[in-house]
Amino acid sequence: MGLGLIPLLLAVVSPAGAAVPESAAPVHHYRVIASYPHDSKAFTQGLLYADGVLYEGTGLRGRSSVRRVELSTGRVLASKALPENLFGEGLALLGDRLVQLTWRARTGIVYDKATLRQRGTFGYSSQGWGLARDGKRLIMSDGTATLRYLDPKSFAVTGSVTVRDGGRPVIRLNELELVKGRLMANVWHTDRIAVIEPHTGRVTAWIDMAGLLKPEDRTGWVDVLNGIAYDPEQDRLFVTGKLWPKVFQIEIVPPL
Repeated sequence: MGLGLIPLLLAVVSPAGAAVPESAAPVHHYRVIASYPHDSKAFTQGLLYADGVLYEGTGLRGRSSVRRVELSTGRVLASKALPENLFGEGLALLGDRLVQLTWRARTGIVYDKATLRQRGTFGYSSQGWGLARDGKRLIMSDGTATLRYLDPKSFAVTGSVTVRDGGRPVIRLNELELVKGRLMANVWHTDRIAVIEPHTGRVTAWIDMAGLLKPEDRTGWVDVLNGIAYDPEQDRLFVTGKLWPKVFQIEIVPPL
């Protein structure tokens, strides 16, 4: 989503907007395994790991891009800028293609993974926030409690599910990543990641990421936690934030 300008008290709210207990699902914590440099000018909206590198989608009008990044150094190996009127959002990998959402333009962009050249576009009816792939479909968030499933060829909506924790909808679902069959979702303007059953929308756990970015790393303007990437070959989980100077490899405590 866009700039983090308004505070939110809780990640979970009732349909009427009244505050409710934060979670009916268990809350897990984290341990930092390693940290890596990250471009502090990158307004991270989508993150994934493949081919030994990070692929990152960034936002802000006039600064949005899709890029290939060297994990160990944070060096941008290749980058493709979006038109200045577009605000880049979530990013997912489809074979030899990268698919990127935009925020309010209701336009998705398809790139060649190897060259980052644009191969096509598609439309959708909602805002674009987060995007992930579950092996068969794309899963898309739009800032509400609804996740939509998209056909990977036509990008048509084939179904949807409402994300709930203890029966209550979880709104402001943002960046998405599938990890061992479970969907992890940043909840905008919080330090929590929701762990979701993709087929039911049930939140099975929360990961409390409070304190991840230390005060000494907040040397410039940083925004909220956003960005989850998983390396299935080495079972590594990476997280970062918008305009953060670091990417962190973490493990969940206790394990999910």
